[in-house]
Amino acid sequence: MDFDFNLILVPLTLGLGLIWLLDKLALKQRKTRGHGKESLLVRWAYDFFPVLAVVLVVRSFLIEPFNIPSSSMVPTLYTGDFIAVNKYAYGVRLPLTYNKVLDTGSPEHGDVIVFRYPENPSIYYIKRVIGLPGDTVSYSQGQLAINDVPVDTKPVDFDANKDLTAQLYPAGQVTTGQVLTESEAMQMGQQEEEQAQYFQETQGENKHLVRYLSGMNSSQYAPFLQQQAPEVVSSAGTEWRVTVPAGEYFVMGDNRDRSADGRFWGFVPDENLAGKAVYIWMHKPPGLNLPTFARNGSID
Repeated sequence: MDFDFNLILVPLTLGLGLIWLLDKLALKQRKTRGHGKESLLVRWAYDFFPVLAVVLVVRSFLIEPFNIPSSSMVPTLYTGDFIAVNKYAYGVRLPLTYNKVLDTGSPEHGDVIVFRYPENPSIYYIKRVIGLPGDTVSYSQGQLAINDVPVDTKPVDFDANKDLTAQLYPAGQVTTGQVLTESEAMQMGQQEEEQAQYFQETQGENKHLVRYLSGMNSSQYAPFLQQQAPEVVSSAGTEWRVTVPAGEYFVMGDNRDRSADGRFWGFVPDENLAGKAVYIWMHKPPGLNLPTFARNGSID
């Protein structure tokens, strides 16, 4: 989710709307179209402005589609999932300026949210809300806690779909001089899945699965955590504690050991919120494969 479509949609809609209004009030070319005096821009304004205006309103204030580009939210969301995002769940905001004009709610523990990445607001991220403003989020020897109350976490048996597991790593260039073929990427995903452990977390009314990799703890490589006081963060990442500032949120991916989330870069300001992920409406496997609708359903 690395491009804001509104950067094209908003200027185009406003431009055609201005031409449409100018013709209505002054040019009057539409009235003389039978005489061949209607310009191409005026014709486009009448043909496309109403459609674009409806699309802009729906995308900006109601529902916006996004697709999932990475595996950071596995097993809740997989690469290639197309999701619907409720744009009014956390306040109605103007497109491009993102100013909140109507307060309609705020995130709750366990919500899956889409937001503008704090370090590059032109990029959209999707993660799960762990800490609300004022919360203290801590982790100790495999147990996540909020305000020193352990999050209800239970191990579960989860049989991952082999086709989805094969998509955990994308084919192509991964580093300079290293290129993964499709078969190599598939093999890496299958090998990683052998080390995966799944747990059910309950936060408020939200129940969801999270994924950890045996023998791995990505928190030890998380720059934001390592900047915290040494008495609350161990160098191995097995112990850490952060307090969420007012007006901000702490988020993590469900694929806990393969997610560049708040542990790496910090908190999400309220003004960066884009909406709540609510529904998977399609899945598109990579390559020339047809989309499927087997994964359709609400997002836990």
